[in-house]
Amino acid sequence: MTETGDVVIVGGGLHGCSTALHLARRGVRSLVIEKDHVGRHASGVNAGGVRRLGRDLAEIPLSVASIELWNSMEDLVDDDCGFHKTGQIKIAETPEELSALEARAAEVRALGFDHEVIVDKETLHDLLPAVAPHCVGGLHVAGDGYADPARTTAAFRRKAESLGVQFFEGVTASDFRHEKGNWRVSGKGYEFEAPVLVNCAGAWADRIAEALGETVPLATKASMLMVTAPMPRFIEPVVGSQGRKLSFKQSSNGTVIIGGGHRGEAYRDENRTTVDFSGLAISAKTASLLFPVMAKASIVRCWAGLEAFTPDGIPVIGASAAENAYHAFGYCGHGFQLGPIVGSLIADLVTSGGTNLPIEPFRIDRFEEKREE
Repeated sequence: MTETGDVVIVGGGLHGCSTALHLARRGVRSLVIEKDHVGRHASGVNAGGVRRLGRDLAEIPLSVASIELWNSMEDLVDDDCGFHKTGQIKIAETPEELSALEARAAEVRALGFDHEVIVDKETLHDLLPAVAPHCVGGLHVAGDGYADPARTTAAFRRKAESLGVQFFEGVTASDFRHEKGNWRVSGKGYEFEAPVLVNCAGAWADRIAEALGETVPLATKASMLMVTAPMPRFIEPVVGSQGRKLSFKQSSNGTVIIGGGHRGEAYRDENRTTVDFSGLAISAKTASLLFPVMAKASIVRCWAGLEAFTPDGIPVIGASAAENAYHAFGYCGHGFQLGPIVGSLIADLVTSGGTNLPIEPFRIDRFEEKREE
């Protein structure tokens, strides 16, 4: 069976769904191929942070553009996706950590952005009344927050489907050929054909890049999260730490989600992960050190998702060296907030050959250049 469209997108995570939606809004019909089900991996199991705070400097223009889409999300996908503008704070526990945050804020201001603001000890404790007394300040972004990852990915999918996008789940893409001006991709009894190919395959994206003749040193990691039973409300902003691995927030239902960089084991070829309970124990201890109220919390569930990491900590976004092919992958555990804007800029590239956003740092050939140095 041959399915034809204007674009074949491999990967049904948020970035694939966003790309399909933004293309559809421009009158371009996509076929989205997903080997499992939409949102199965990183897009459905991440912490849901909508964060400009602490971004790599190269990502800041994209992140700032994306927050505008988050602020009008209901207009885009007919759903607010559970976006709560609680603000985000990175805590400093020592004067040295606060000095490092001050240097970071100055670096961001020098680029022309003013969203990251230093807060002193008094302001920190006003924003976080439950924080431990020894904390001395922090870095705050007022308009950041969090959303529901699974709900967001599903909303992008529904809206894309309403505009004519077709999704093919349980289909592993293979045998990529560029013939007579069209990309042809095989999968589970199907042949997919379109003039343009977009690689949004997440933890498996390096294999598609390899099929296009491009080598990417992608690592697959299993970022872990855990969630508590509902607790009386004690915190509004999403919290990180300058000196520790921590991602911490209390959801609207009172549960607390804890993450922050500790990882389990990733088994990409087996399509599964395992959790490392010693790492989870460190995360739990960190949470209780910074928020003593957490000492009485009950953990009810933990999990780990497969995510793609590049050596330099920023994604691959942009054109492939192969004809009429594009990449959007490798978000290193922080791609959720960027999903709405990356779909838009890939749609720009496909339809006009360029974008107003600065994406030069994300080009795929940067890794080849480093190998040659």
